[in-house]
Amino acid sequence: MSRLFDLTGKVAVALGGNSTLGGSIAKGLAEHGAKVAIVGRNMETAEEVTKEINEAGGEARSFQADVSDLSTVEKVAKEIEGWAGGWDILMNAPGMNSPTPYFELKTDEWDKIMDVNLRGVVFATQIFAKKMVEQDRGGSIINISSVSSGPPLSKVFTYSASKAAINNVTQFLARDFAEHNIRVNAIIPGFFPAEQNRKILSEERVNQIMGHTPLNRFGEPEELQGAAVYLASDKASGFVTGELLRVDGGFGSMTI
Repeated sequence: MSRLFDLTGKVAVALGGNSTLGGSIAKGLAEHGAKVAIVGRNMETAEEVTKEINEAGGEARSFQADVSDLSTVEKVAKEIEGWAGGWDILMNAPGMNSPTPYFELKTDEWDKIMDVNLRGVVFATQIFAKKMVEQDRGGSIINISSVSSGPPLSKVFTYSASKAAINNVTQFLARDFAEHNIRVNAIIPGFFPAEQNRKILSEERVNQIMGHTPLNRFGEPEELQGAAVYLASDKASGFVTGELLRVDGGFGSMTI
């Protein structure tokens, strides 16, 4: 079975690979043989993830870019190409959240979140996917969505809207890129202890989440690795594209 999930010889670009969830996924890809480019705005956290991968016997390097500033993405794509020659896997995990109520929402906050969660992902993918098409060796693009993508969650209006759009983008690109044998899928995480959702996790909110999660607990970041490695592997998921794969403790199967 291990050969199905062997990523040896593959190069993965982890946008947002310096985050809690993105970093864990990047480590999982590296543990299965992928050479990983850790890309993030914060080089300190990117270096921490890179160090952990390299000390564990993997191969990774840190790169700085902000998906809301596409000039930095174009620059980092050239840097990664110089380092690795190209890439086979693109993981989109940048994210920004806010609990601002709808009637208090300002256009600048909406734009800031959308620039990272949607616009940045769409156009960063455009930059990296062009190289994947030119390489003509197929590949896998993995977008990190959210259970808030539908139905939306209360308290995170803009975030929910951005993630709903990511699901749509995932399925659109799955069809567009199929002729190039580039698969496009999304992982829909449930509630994990990521930095961006801690600010809204009051005791009442936690109780609401647990009441809606059959497994009655939060997920651990490492529990996203298996889904990502599966979607990254051509041997394990070569006929899987346009899929929205839930890793949510059963959250999406519940109503009341």
